[in-house]
Amino acid sequence: MREQESFVRSADEDLDATTGELELEDRQALRRVAGLSTELTDITEVEYRQLRLERVVLVGVWAEGTVTDAENSLTELAALAETAGSQVLEGLIQRRNRPDPATYIGRGKVDDLSSVVTSTGADTVICDGELSPSQLRNLEQRTKVKVVDRTALILDIFAQHAKSKEGKAQVELAQLEYLLPRLRGWGETLSRQTGGSGRGGGAGGGVGLRGPGETKLETDRRRIRTRIARLRREIKGMRLVRHTKRARRSRNAVPAVAIAGYTNAGKSSLLNRLTGAGVLVEDALFATLDPTTRRARTADGRVYTLSDTVGFVRHLPHQLIEAFRSTLEEVGDADLVVHVVDGAHPDPEEQVRAVREVLAEVGADRLPELLVVNKIDAADEETLLRLKRAWPEAILVSARVGRGTDDLRAAIEARLPRPAVEVRAVLPYARGDLVALVHRDGEVLSSAHTGEGTELHVRVTESLAARLAPYTRVPGAPDPAEHGE
Repeated sequence: MREQESFVRSADEDLDATTGELELEDRQALRRVAGLSTELTDITEVEYRQLRLERVVLVGVWAEGTVTDAENSLTELAALAETAGSQVLEGLIQRRNRPDPATYIGRGKVDDLSSVVTSTGADTVICDGELSPSQLRNLEQRTKVKVVDRTALILDIFAQHAKSKEGKAQVELAQLEYLLPRLRGWGETLSRQTGGSGRGGGAGGGVGLRGPGETKLETDRRRIRTRIARLRREIKGMRLVRHTKRARRSRNAVPAVAIAGYTNAGKSSLLNRLTGAGVLVEDALFATLDPTTRRARTADGRVYTLSDTVGFVRHLPHQLIEAFRSTLEEVGDADLVVHVVDGAHPDPEEQVRAVREVLAEVGADRLPELLVVNKIDAADEETLLRLKRAWPEAILVSARVGRGTDDLRAAIEARLPRPAVEVRAVLPYARGDLVALVHRDGEVLSSAHTGEGTELHVRVTESLAARLAPYTRVPGAPDPAEHGE
């Protein structure tokens, strides 16, 4: 009991005892989160070596919100770890008002964590937050295993899933920007490679052993900075190509719809359901990193584009937002954002909040938003009723079975921008190309065939109106459609 009291004093000495915010029993122990273990059973050593799964223990700090919020966050961390190819053995959370600056969890609780690592045979600890270099170093020294934070884990998943040249460059840039300030945090590994500070050989290691480690760090920093500069130039060139494609669509006045939302909310499934795109669909986090754009058509013949974008997650690393800014601009330049929410998730409201935070960072928070609650076939009725009350204008769908997709199409079409110029024109039958163009890029209000040609009442863009100008009807002339002809 004295040890526990000592731990409470050391780990929480910075708390204001008069606030009453933290319960004593919550501070005294790491709380196990049930249901996170994915330990494999009945597996041979050969099969295990083929799988190459890292055995991990998860640990988080519960600093705000309810215990349910803390457990949901660690459950999401477990899903991230599994997506990265890890085997989750245990999940632990500690109640604190803020992470410990030296060890993330309280100094006394590091010993408890070490015991869990030893008893489970784990080889990695994953922390539910971004660790400083000193926190990484201290935890690795105390637990004797590799320590990874949430940011590094997400970057690793992105590295596994990036397929296009642009996606790979963006992920590498984010990884290097994350690694650069942490080289000294992992300096002991570098020292073992090249001598380093030479602390292993009495009296500081002697002359000649102190320099190489520092030189190695400086060399690595220089190489990383050079590589970062090269990647930024490459991504800038790729951004120019993307801007050119968007500019071409803008000139043709093709409305753009961006599908955004939390990772694994079903965005790719929805794109496939609406356009038949054939995009990879996988029940995994960040299965889609490279944006996919497909053409769709409204019921009245107007063409628009639908773009599937990278999924978001709470506490999305800043490095990723910066590296993927050119990709996320697909959302910022859209005419409409279809915000997909996982209706079967334990906390869909938190998903919406996290996504809107990222949308605000890329300037897409001012765009028209259509909220879509997906996976209603897997959600319980009570949850759906709650979401309907919270978001009365949301469209409820199931991309997997196709429920609600017709309502979604109609809602998208109703929110698309309409061509600005209203024109009445008679196009000669020899100008079938213009008739087809009007049907493709404009909105046909009425159409009739006369002896002179095809008589159209349409809404079109200014550029297309200019092409129709030679065939525009004389103002005041009767419209055959209005007289039932």
